[in-house]
Amino acid sequence: MTPAFAPILAAVQANCHLSDARHAQDLTLCNYLLAMREYYRWENDLPPQAVPPRGEVARWIAEREALWDGLAAAEWAPVPLAAGPADPFDVAAVNAELVPAGLLYGAGRGRFGKPHFFLARLARHEWRDGVEVLEAGCEYARDLDAAPAVLQGEAIVLRREAFRDWLRLTAEAWEARSPEGPLAAAFEAYGYRDSQSLALERMAEGERETLLLHELGELAAGRLLGEGWERFMAGIDDRRVEVTARAVRDLLADCLVTLPALLDRDAGTSLHFWFGTLSPLRRSLFPRALAAREAWLSGRGTACLREAVVSGRRHWLDVARTLAADAGEAGRMALDPSRAALA
Repeated sequence: MTPAFAPILAAVQANCHLSDARHAQDLTLCNYLLAMREYYRWENDLPPQAVPPRGEVARWIAEREALWDGLAAAEWAPVPLAAGPADPFDVAAVNAELVPAGLLYGAGRGRFGKPHFFLARLARHEWRDGVEVLEAGCEYARDLDAAPAVLQGEAIVLRREAFRDWLRLTAEAWEARSPEGPLAAAFEAYGYRDSQSLALERMAEGERETLLLHELGELAAGRLLGEGWERFMAGIDDRRVEVTARAVRDLLADCLVTLPALLDRDAGTSLHFWFGTLSPLRRSLFPRALAAREAWLSGRGTACLREAVVSGRRHWLDVARTLAADAGEAGRMALDPSRAALA
């Protein structure tokens, strides 16, 4: 990055610190320590196989928390563009100047309302089915959380570094539990036994399409649900409701786009990857898909999977519309997700 962009970098990183200062406490202690370890790794440009020194990480965490404590009265920093200061959430205005210069800016709100920001090298810029796709390469600024892919308005943003890191953490968790199940099949296909690092690199490239398909599904789901869903999400004050609502929309997105595309392409490895990365909540909400996978594995073809996807598309659209229309029902489903499950 050239010195001319240093003020922009400083503003973006300042907003990253402010976001973390206001929301780091939203994480459980275990997730907080894991996220801080990975943030330390990113900030110090450590290779994936390096083990961060515990004492250094502890000192760094103490210093970072002291920095956060001093930001109690801070406000969001405008992004200093050549055309004048821009609101840090006005992604279109910032990227109108930065994308032609080979940079990519990201801003938005994630889980529990946490703002997310990043500044990166623009690695790829393309269009897919009329949708703009922007891909981040080396990241120069980011906050504590780094989602591998996000929607920014009508554009899809993919983050290479975040996806690679997420895959590595997923592999670590999988090995700690029990190296079997759908993820085992996916890792095996990418040669994980022979070389873990190379396998994860190949998986990051190979499953980029799955990541992109999901975001296309999110865009399609958003168009079906309309502004009512956005108002519903903005008004949620119960975290259980938000977690359940996000899982429902994820499943709708995948039944609209991701799974039909993977089935049409006979992308068996990516199907294993999709099932292997389902969160426990999404698994409990979609037992029909799990049963259909067993039928597929037993040699009965993909008919059951296709039927589950068609049923899921109708079901999750109905559930999402019910959630958006009835806050009371949303709370009941959050307390008892089986009410929303597709058996």
